[in-house]
Amino acid sequence: MANIKGGRAARKRDRQNEKARVRNAAVKGHLHEDHKKLFKAADAGQKEEAEKKFKAFVSGLDKAVKKGVITKNNADRRKSRAQLKLNKMAK
Repeated sequence: MANIKGGRAARKRDRQNEKARVRNAAVKGHLHEDHKKLFKAADAGQKEEAEKKFKAFVSGLDKAVKKGVITKNNADRRKSRAQLKLNKMAK
């Protein structure tokens, strides 16, 4: 049961939650930037650049899953959509 009175354990939990929130926001921000860079390169038709960005994006997703920032299914869905974008570009 949670510490309703706001004792020492509740204050510690609040500190831990704040630290995790900041870390998660930073990781998600980097993922968002990598996603935008990948899709911008793909839309511009820069195949080699897009492939580099894809590798960085997938690596970031895998790290985020490992840290527990996003779920595995979420990462798999994003990877799939990015791969589809690259495959369409190849045609």
